[in-house]
Amino acid sequence: MAEAAQLLAALADGVVHLEPLGEEHREPLRAACAEDEAIWDIYPVSLLGDRFDPSFDAVMANPRRLAFAVFAGGVLIGTTSYLNVNADNQTLEIGGSYIAPPTRGTGVNRRMKQLMIDHAIALGFRRIEFRIDMRNGRSMAAVEKLGAVREGVLREERFTWTGHLRDTAIYGLLARDWRP
Repeated sequence: MAEAAQLLAALADGVVHLEPLGEEHREPLRAACAEDEAIWDIYPVSLLGDRFDPSFDAVMANPRRLAFAVFAGGVLIGTTSYLNVNADNQTLEIGGSYIAPPTRGTGVNRRMKQLMIDHAIALGFRRIEFRIDMRNGRSMAAVEKLGAVREGVLREERFTWTGHLRDTAIYGLLARDWRP
């Protein structure tokens, strides 16, 4: 089994590429996140306005979150992360994903997730989870298209930055079932 730190590597597939999130991505990510003000109401944290810097700083300071900047055609369009990495049990979560509106529905999200899933499986991870706010139908449909199975709902699982008490859908994808 590879070390969890090996997950944080540059990944590429044609025009889509991911690189470890760094300070140099702060301003381009701020701009990308500002392209959809309404969506942040269904995220656990906000990367919008005066909340951007504290949230970005928290991501950068969290050693348990392996965050990426997401690019399409050389332009930073969003972010995504490996979360809750448990190398001993060969499990992890993919989450904290956001892509700017012009790239939604273009296949970028699928390619981004495929890169992350392929990389995790190549390093010996056998189970990948997705935890999604029940209000986020677009994200649930996207992970179902990847072959993830909805395994249940954690009722009133967490408070979001707005104070909303969130129900969280849990999806699982096993390496043995992965067919990109």
